[in-house]
Amino acid sequence: MPAQSGSLCLRCGEALDAGAPEIELLCRPCRAAAPPFEKAIAWGIYRDNLRTLLHLLKYEDMQPVAKRLGALLAQRLLEVPGLPGDLLIVPVPLFRGKRRQRGFNQSELLARSLMAVLRRRRPELKLQLAAGALERQRSTESQAGLSPHQRRQNVRGAFIVPRPQVVENRHVLLIDDIYTTGATARACSLALRRAGAASIWVATVARAQKEFVVPSFLGHPVESPGTEIPMEEDFAYWGEGRTAQTGGIER
Repeated sequence: MPAQSGSLCLRCGEALDAGAPEIELLCRPCRAAAPPFEKAIAWGIYRDNLRTLLHLLKYEDMQPVAKRLGALLAQRLLEVPGLPGDLLIVPVPLFRGKRRQRGFNQSELLARSLMAVLRRRRPELKLQLAAGALERQRSTESQAGLSPHQRRQNVRGAFIVPRPQVVENRHVLLIDDIYTTGATARACSLALRRAGAASIWVATVARAQKEFVVPSFLGHPVESPGTEIPMEEDFAYWGEGRTAQTGGIER
C-alpha cells in the first residue's frame, strides 16, 4: 500500500492529527459519532496516479482499469485482521438513471475484480456478490466539491435494502471507489444494519486525506470552514436514527 505518514484512525482510516496522544486511536468524527461499519480500508490516497486512474474509470469509460484496481484492493483486504471468512460483497449502487447514462457501475466492476482475485488467492473464503442488495432510491448530486455537511445531507435516506433477507445475519463487504468524508459509506452501512446485517466492512480503492483534499474544479458550491457543521450537531446525520448518547442504531 502506498506509504502514509503518521497514524490512521482504526475505524475509518483518517489520518490522525500530528502530535495526538498514542492512546487516541480514533479520529474526532469516529469518536463523536461511531460509524455503523466495523472498519474502512483503502488501497491508497486519492491523489496523483491513483486519482487519474479512477477518473479514467468513472468518466472516460476505461472499464479495464477496474480489473487492476480491484486486484490492488483485494491485496489490501488480505492484510486486514479479523475480516470474516464468509462475506456478502455489496457494491455501492448508482441511481438507475445514472447507471443507464454511464452504462456501468464502477463499484460493481471493482467488486467483481476483487472477488475473482480473492477466490484465487484464498479459495477457502466463502464469497457471494449481491449487486442488488442495496438500491439508491433517489438521484443524488455528485459528492465532488460538497462540504462534509452537504455530503451527509445529500445521501441522507438515499439507500434502501429492498430484500432484507438477502443481508440478514450476513457479514457484508461494502465496495466503493473513493472514501472522502465517509458520508456514503455511513449511509449505506446504516441501511444494511437496519436490514439486519451482522457486520459491515468498507473497502475502497482510494481514501481522501484532509491534507490532500483540494477544491473541486466542477463548480459545486463549497461551504467555508467557518460555516461547516460538526457531525455531532448535524441533523443530516443524526436524523438517520442514531443517538449521540449511545451511538446506537434504531432497528
